[in-house]
Amino acid sequence: MATNLRRLRNAKGLTQEALAERAEVNRNYIGMIEGEKNSPTIKTMEKLARALDVDPHEFFAQPGKASRSDD
Repeated sequence: MATNLRRLRNAKGLTQEALAERAEVNRNYIGMIEGEKNSPTIKTMEKLARALDVDPHEFFAQPGKASRSDD
């Protein structure tokens, strides 16, 4: 989750602060998730996915692998 969140955020050119604002969560919380100090709730994952304009399953994709859309 942490690696993919960081990858997706960077791909969109967003700072942790900008993502937090879009997702309506605390910027420190984004840092804790990316630093593997905290695990997000499902509700927070949904907010982050909406803010990043991605499907929530993207958070669990293996790095370097394209996600499957036929699941």
